[in-house]
Amino acid sequence: MQTVFEGKAWPLLRDGKLIDDIDTDMIYHNSHLAITDIKQMGQYALGNLKGYESFAKEAKPGDIVVAGQNFGSGSSRQQAIDCFKSLGIGCVLVMSIGAISKRNAINSGYPLFIVEQIDLGALKTGDTIRVDIDKLEITKAGQKVGSLAPISKVQRDILEAGNVFEYAKKL
Repeated sequence: MQTVFEGKAWPLLRDGKLIDDIDTDMIYHNSHLAITDIKQMGQYALGNLKGYESFAKEAKPGDIVVAGQNFGSGSSRQQAIDCFKSLGIGCVLVMSIGAISKRNAINSGYPLFIVEQIDLGALKTGDTIRVDIDKLEITKAGQKVGSLAPISKVQRDILEAGNVFEYAKKL
């Protein structure tokens, strides 16, 4: 199982602070719900979040998204996780997440982690950061810039299995 993620940071900022309350409609607009091929979903990621409409065109596989409180609130839209998978986004770091989106991420085996602390003064868009879920830290150029909340054993087991269905087969 991958426990270290390294990529270019995409802190979702407004007025120098992480954006809170990014709902599933901002992550993946409801006008694209007829798309069922996950490979096509990425092009619409964050397309309805003001200031980040070009994210899907600029993001690269392995990049890391960082967001504020209550990320993924709103509907039970699985596409709000799948669009990041489609783009190859390495992981998503949030201060907190809506319960349904958290469950969607865990069930699909997508690496979405809760941040306990992050130094936004030391983190700029495009900086290469390293996220280590065993050490529970976020580093930039070897210097700690943040910390993660521990993940549960079940989340770790599902991540290791690939998704909740593969995990269930092992039970």
